[in-house]
Amino acid sequence: MNRILATAATEFRIALRNRWVTIAVVMMALFSLVLSAAGSAPTGALGADRLSVTVASLTSLAVYLVPLVALLMSFDAVAGEVERGTLPLLLTYPVARAEVLMGKLVAHVGILALAVGVGYAIAAIAAAVVDPRALEGAPALWRLMWSSVLLGATFLGAGYALSAVSRRPSGAAGLAIGLWLVLIVLYDLGLLAAIVADGGGAFTTRVFPWLLLANPADAFRLYNLSASEATAAAAGLAGAANTIPAWQALVSILLWPLLALGLAIAAFRKVTP
Repeated sequence: MNRILATAATEFRIALRNRWVTIAVVMMALFSLVLSAAGSAPTGALGADRLSVTVASLTSLAVYLVPLVALLMSFDAVAGEVERGTLPLLLTYPVARAEVLMGKLVAHVGILALAVGVGYAIAAIAAAVVDPRALEGAPALWRLMWSSVLLGATFLGAGYALSAVSRRPSGAAGLAIGLWLVLIVLYDLGLLAAIVADGGGAFTTRVFPWLLLANPADAFRLYNLSASEATAAAAGLAGAANTIPAWQALVSILLWPLLALGLAIAAFRKVTP
């Protein structure tokens, strides 16, 4: 544990020096504040408190922004060490490769948790100032907060795996952006096209729910929309959120970080100094 924490402290200082801490916090705070200001419009029509509507908007923000920030922080975790020539020196220390990745993960998850906490807290304060009922949405906001950190941990692990496979920062960056495009953008578009082609058949009723749960981003969105009183404010998966049990989405959210970290450790063990 001491070796993991020492690695985490080093990685956090590197991220602080490279302005990743500042960038992540400012991005989440800015977008959360904008969404909180824009989220007041539908509250009257939905009969929900402002914070619940804001949570529905923040869910869509987190699906796009949290994985992107996580991949940008992690894509050179291994490839950067290889290119700078510091990996052989790092491996001479009495620390296992799994401990190195876990230390990096602890530091990066801490940065994401800080950014998410600051951003969501600003949104909650902005909602509470103008709506006395805003505190009714606090449980949904807390649910969104810790699940956002788990979503980020999933993509951090994926970024480490891509970094180990590529061994070059430029190649790892391309793979990271490609993974983000596939899982966050193209995956849902493909499912939508398949649903339209299926016309309400077996794919829509049997296969489609499992494919949603297989994508960590969709599982995250389903889990948080099922907890919100303002799911109608979030287009796209609101209907699915009412048909797929929340516990199934929760299981997917909890398993994906472990799977991603396992893949990253397996890929890192094959990297030669």
